[in-house]
Amino acid sequence: MKKIFRQLKAKDWIYVAISVVFIAAQVYLDLKLPDYMNEITKLVETPGSLMRDVWIAGGWMLLCALGSLASSIAVGFLAAKVAANLARNLRGELFGKVQGFSMEEINGFSTASLITRSTNDVTQVQMLVAMGLQVMIKAPILAVWAIVKIANKNWQWTAATAVTVVALLLLVIVITAIVMPKFKKVQTYTDNLNRLTQENLTGVRVVRAYNAESYQEAKFDRANEDLTKTNRFTMRSMSWMMPGMSLLMNGLSLAIFWIGAFIINGAGEGAERIGLFADMAVFTSYAMQVVMAFMMLTMIFFMLPRAMVSARRIAEVLDTETKIKDGPGAAGKTSGAGEVEFRNVTFRYPDAEEDVISDVSFTARKGETVAFIGSTGSGKSTLINLVPRFYDATQGEVLIDGVNVREYGQEELHNKLGYVPQKAVMFAGSVSSNVAYGENGDAPPDEARIRRAVEVAQGTDFVERMEGGYDAPISQGGTNVSGGQKQRLAIARAICKNPEIYIFDDSFSALDYKTDKQLRAALKRETKDATCLIVAQRIGTVIDADRILVLDDGKVVGQGTHEELMQTCEVYREIAYSQLSEEELKR
Repeated sequence: MKKIFRQLKAKDWIYVAISVVFIAAQVYLDLKLPDYMNEITKLVETPGSLMRDVWIAGGWMLLCALGSLASSIAVGFLAAKVAANLARNLRGELFGKVQGFSMEEINGFSTASLITRSTNDVTQVQMLVAMGLQVMIKAPILAVWAIVKIANKNWQWTAATAVTVVALLLLVIVITAIVMPKFKKVQTYTDNLNRLTQENLTGVRVVRAYNAESYQEAKFDRANEDLTKTNRFTMRSMSWMMPGMSLLMNGLSLAIFWIGAFIINGAGEGAERIGLFADMAVFTSYAMQVVMAFMMLTMIFFMLPRAMVSARRIAEVLDTETKIKDGPGAAGKTSGAGEVEFRNVTFRYPDAEEDVISDVSFTARKGETVAFIGSTGSGKSTLINLVPRFYDATQGEVLIDGVNVREYGQEELHNKLGYVPQKAVMFAGSVSSNVAYGENGDAPPDEARIRRAVEVAQGTDFVERMEGGYDAPISQGGTNVSGGQKQRLAIARAICKNPEIYIFDDSFSALDYKTDKQLRAALKRETKDATCLIVAQRIGTVIDADRILVLDDGKVVGQGTHEELMQTCEVYREIAYSQLSEEELKR
């Protein structure tokens, strides 16, 4: 929890300090009420007392009650403000932390878990802080102050109160020990339920196409039942808390009056009995305040176990060490030519037993197009993912303009790159906002450059047919455009950035052959002064590349132009003849 509370700013701690002042005032006013009650009791029991004195004491009681109410409202307002600020800071910190994660860290948590931690877990902590500021500060002050008030009244009554408090604490400790491990399971089951829901919504078309609704429902029902059973167990266990506390409170009241009856019966007449009766009424009130203080703490214990688990899960993300760190910077060390070089690069995924890429070396110079082809799982995408440092090479060096990518600041490195992933990603917004996504600064996007980028990506026709044209809305994930249209917009995004190095990770797969050919021709003209790295499955996409690297099982088994590889590389020939005829290959 310490790491969580570090997210509070100086202003929030000032609010906390002001809350403590209001809480102290509230406790003082609450504990003054029994004093006036004592006075009124004596006035009522004493012959010859004036009604005016009773009204005066009652008026002071009313003022104390109203003052306590005002203080309580102020504390509630400040506590809600502090809790909301903390939740905002935590969400921002989590989002920023995840933004800096490499693929290794993201895969270590899962998307569903990160979403749960940023929402549900933060809410649990927020609720605890909102209640805790009102209760956890007030309860100790109230308990200590009330105990001081009753300490010298009567040892029998004090002993009865002490026994009740000890019994109450034992009840809380036992129930908390039972439910604490279950709350961790609740959060894990919530992650699982979110994962299944996300998976089902993302793949809803496949589910329907394969009539797998019943299978998905059965998976969801199992996860839902696990969560329900665990929640049911925790709620049933916690349900013993309120009846137990009510029993103890009522038992304490009964004990005080039972003890008081014996004491009063053994006392003398007149003023002495009146004094004992008044003391019993006041002691009952103070004893209830003591028990209420501990009851308020037990209310926190309803929320504490789950909030503690949530806090640990949040801290787990915040404490995760990011393995991809910024280098010292490469300013003044590079030529800006955009040359990419791999020197004896080997890569192995974390905890994997075998290398995915083994001893790969090549150089892609400014103006060159270097393509990578190979069977599925040969390591093509993994290879080019080392350039933007989604992962770092296990051995060897990846250099840009002669400088190891580890020496670049990540922003500095990514500013050199125009990256188009295998799965085109669209963000909620417009066509223009998606195409201009990689532009730096807060200046309005250059409309002419956006239009030019879309034109090169062969997207002008479909964009201008959309209602609103370049301002047409794009839904989250690009669900209102086709796969080919998403790919062309993703390619336009890279072109609009005008980088030194283009990386196309199988980014033409959703295009028909005609559009693919036209796009590559336009792209070649547009990127003649840049370095292009292309991963592709189609021979037609790589056939015009200046150099083609053929990968097989993570190793380079051939390197050269199309004509050279047709003569020297058996793997390349097999791929080529499986896709195109001999006449088509001769071009």
